[in-house]
Amino acid sequence: MSSKIVINQVLTLFFILIIGFIARKKAVLTTSLAKGLTDLLLNVTAPLMIITSFQFEYSSEMLASAGKILAFSLFVHTFSLLIGMLIYNQYPENMRKVLLFTTIFSNCGFMGFPLLQSIYGKIGVFYGSIFVVGFNVFLWTIGVMIFTGNRDRATLKKLFLNPSLIAVLLGMTTFILSLKIPGPVYTALEVIGEMTTPLSMMIIGSILAEIKLNEIFPGFAVYYGTLMRLVIIPWLSLLATNLLRFTPMLRGICVLSTATPAATMTAIFAQKYNGDSSFASRIIIISTALSIITLPLFILLVNR
Repeated sequence: MSSKIVINQVLTLFFILIIGFIARKKAVLTTSLAKGLTDLLLNVTAPLMIITSFQFEYSSEMLASAGKILAFSLFVHTFSLLIGMLIYNQYPENMRKVLLFTTIFSNCGFMGFPLLQSIYGKIGVFYGSIFVVGFNVFLWTIGVMIFTGNRDRATLKKLFLNPSLIAVLLGMTTFILSLKIPGPVYTALEVIGEMTTPLSMMIIGSILAEIKLNEIFPGFAVYYGTLMRLVIIPWLSLLATNLLRFTPMLRGICVLSTATPAATMTAIFAQKYNGDSSFASRIIIISTALSIITLPLFILLVNR
């Protein structure tokens, strides 16, 4: 895909984000409405986008590529964990937990799906959803252990009840068995699934609208974690995919999934497990804002 087409696609997402920003500033997109739309996105539109993205004729080559994506996802989450365990020891425990979490977990679903769909189409969501499987495995095991120090059995159930994971399993079944969703049903699911991109970008725009002047310079630790999340981990992922000789598309899927900002689950977990939720929220907001600069750079790098 040419750089011009990629830039146009990213600009489209950016303008949707701006609309969400303005809507929040004008109190049209309120905090409670944004929360409701987020629940709709995570539980309905994104899973349907995933299911419809698997409506391809079975291909052993695509299945093998999906295996590579999953293996890389598990690898990069493990690698990020090891790096994070080495570099944040100087910080207080509550801050260290948040920094470690943000280094490991990107916003690869919430922000990744719209980005991959805009650049690669449905096959981008197909492969992106496989990457998110690795994310979910780590989130409900290592992610919980970061904040609690032990494995919470109750949260392990959420791994298997996660709507996106269920959608991947259903979608993969239809792909492997070459099952086609009937026309009218598929069209309905596809239309609802396509709501994911505008919903996601408008919600992100509303998050950015929450930035206050005194949060623009929140302290070095926030920028340190943001640097790791937006630059170092994606750059190392780019080097790894080049060494592994991934195809341009698979390289793009892996790198761009890791190049998205800090996962919104950072603040949710911090709040649930008595972590520093305020610090977590600042990293999410700052990394999301700065990703407007860093993501286009990585898009150009993977498409050169």
